[in-house]
Amino acid sequence: MLDAASIVRRFLDTKLQVHPDVVRYLSEKGDPSLIDQILGDIPPDAVVVSPRHIPGMVPTVRDGARFLTDPQVEVVWGSAGSTGGVSSLENYSRFFRHRYDTLGGIIRGRMNGIPIEAVLKNSRYRQEEASIIGMVAEVRTSAKGHRMIDLEDTTGTIPVLFNKNREGFSEAEKILPDEVIGVRGKLSQEGKLFFAESLVRPDIPNSNAPFTSHEPGKAVLISDIHVGSNTFLPEAWERFAAWLEGSDVSYLLIAGDAVDGIGIYPGQESELVIPNIFDQYDMLGDMMSALPSHIRIILGPGNHDVVRGAEPQPCIPEQFRSHFPHNCTFVENPAFVRLQGVGVLMYHGRSIDDMVASIQGASYERAGDMMEEMAKRRLLAASYGKRTPIAAHEQDRLLIDPIPEVLHTGHVHVMGLTSYRGVLCINAGTWQSQTAFQKQMNLVPTPARAVLLDLQTLRPEVLDFS
Repeated sequence: MLDAASIVRRFLDTKLQVHPDVVRYLSEKGDPSLIDQILGDIPPDAVVVSPRHIPGMVPTVRDGARFLTDPQVEVVWGSAGSTGGVSSLENYSRFFRHRYDTLGGIIRGRMNGIPIEAVLKNSRYRQEEASIIGMVAEVRTSAKGHRMIDLEDTTGTIPVLFNKNREGFSEAEKILPDEVIGVRGKLSQEGKLFFAESLVRPDIPNSNAPFTSHEPGKAVLISDIHVGSNTFLPEAWERFAAWLEGSDVSYLLIAGDAVDGIGIYPGQESELVIPNIFDQYDMLGDMMSALPSHIRIILGPGNHDVVRGAEPQPCIPEQFRSHFPHNCTFVENPAFVRLQGVGVLMYHGRSIDDMVASIQGASYERAGDMMEEMAKRRLLAASYGKRTPIAAHEQDRLLIDPIPEVLHTGHVHVMGLTSYRGVLCINAGTWQSQTAFQKQMNLVPTPARAVLLDLQTLRPEVLDFS
């Protein structure tokens, strides 16, 4: 029997990607001369060796153990066509007003905020404590190491100082532009500066109780497959696909960067084994078609996919879906789906770049911590104008509202798993080995991981197919 690794390596040496079904077929035949025959007959413009390139081979569709309950998927928001373009500058005003009203309303349930204009005009708040709620317009650090922000609401703007010697200063150091916060404190004697004593974020309530399915059901969460890259791991994927065939899984969720894309970064063409974007999606569609047909696949885009970079991102366009099976549901980024009633907020996670750059001590290696920061702010992406491009619409689709049972991200290629106030935070890693760029950044990915989630208990299990 031929070794799968040697089969894949043989094709990669000729700049060809090989479909998992072809690898399985050649392994079962055990005849090395078949590889030479395929290489001699394959069309010169082919970049993927698929079952249709092998005479006499009939593609088979896996159909593993059917689970006890028919899959039940509801796309609450983020279905195809719900994301439009930005038509006018007024959209930006409405976008931020919606964010302020929604998150400010959550904070008002915990503190009585006074309009900033009223605080500035009333000298009583130089002696008495006041509470204000606003959106962070600017963040900076003073010469003495204190945290300074400009906080604005619909009535005015006020500078706020967080003293580095006060308890809770570590949270003030994490304040990001464009998040909505509440602050308790007092005015300075001159009435021009607000001294903060405590900070309140929208956050997840301590009383949050996650919903669990009343019926049996299991979901697998993955991300960042990067089909088309020379660092994609086909052997690991084949092990994963074989495991799915015999499993009782009903749902497969993919949080973006399903393919490696074209022209995403300088020099990418030298790292591609499938240099055509249509061929990348055809290969991915063939891989999805080879999985058990009863599994409901929910696929969202990421920054490597063939959609606009600005978030929220639309679904993968129909012209790239010809090879995908009927059981694949395409959603936007982000999207909120319910699996048997269990809410899963799928977000690719590009804003983690901005948090790592802006929050002291933040790291790509601690993806779970970054997801907790999203939950505290009730925002998937807080800051406008940073590395994460945001398309402003009349409503802010980057809010974490309603509260999900599961927050599912990717992007950073590092497995992260944590629970925060009843929200299970899962960063699903990648199916790509370390890239040249990651070597330069000294970032070590955790490839070929999948998270198996029991919908009745919300207990996750990390499966390693590397």
